[in-house]
Amino acid sequence: MIPKLIDNVIIGLNMNIFKPIMLTLLLLQAKSSICNESSLTVAVSANVKYAFEDLAAEFTKETGVPVKSVVSSSGKLTAQVKSGAPYDVFLSADMKYPEALYKDGLAVSEPKVYASGMLVLWSARDVDLSKGVAGMADGTIKRVAIPNPKLAPYGREAIKTLDYYKVRASVEPKLVYGESISQVNQYIDSKSVDVGFTAKSVVLSPELQGKGKWVEVPAESYEPIAQGLVMLRHGQAENGDATRKFYGFVLSDKARAIFAKYGYKLP
Repeated sequence: MIPKLIDNVIIGLNMNIFKPIMLTLLLLQAKSSICNESSLTVAVSANVKYAFEDLAAEFTKETGVPVKSVVSSSGKLTAQVKSGAPYDVFLSADMKYPEALYKDGLAVSEPKVYASGMLVLWSARDVDLSKGVAGMADGTIKRVAIPNPKLAPYGREAIKTLDYYKVRASVEPKLVYGESISQVNQYIDSKSVDVGFTAKSVVLSPELQGKGKWVEVPAESYEPIAQGLVMLRHGQAENGDATRKFYGFVLSDKARAIFAKYGYKLP
């Protein structure tokens, strides 16, 4: 009887010791689960990369919800969403890709324009940009970077500017294609090319402002680059509250001020 009584006492003591530990572990697990549910993953078109850093910081400051981005071309991000990538919100470089996702049932909100992007010619080399797009046909320009027009809306519109100025035939052999604007920026900044087509938001970013020289591409030479925002099905299903908050924030006055700072036109 005595050994059994001692065993019971020891078991009781052990349970008393472990109960607080078990409770703490359960609370930590619950807290981790809440954090995972409220954090956001946003698919971000490459032209929005720098503005998005400001957007995410301001949103997290207001809500406490952490935000991470996956940056690439709009076409590649759309393909990833269709393949099941767990993104909550999509900031595209145009309306075409968000509309396709909405039509396929992969986006749960109709696409809304959050900003319109502007094309620029940017160079880190000592080249003459005074002639603008027409000057790309000059013999002194050997290599011109451009986002892949099949994947990146800015690349698609850059081709239209070449057509507008009737220099596409002479410039096409010089074109160096980047998967996205981010890769084009690398080509330009590293001086691997003489000049490149990129977004105005890039040359106004704190990281690249003042590097090299740039000129705006006249807006009449290409279609307005209206950029679309959608909430994705994954975000609604797995992270509804945070997804809706971020969606609303991107359309808020604070976000509009950030987009304006980076040279976007506002709807």
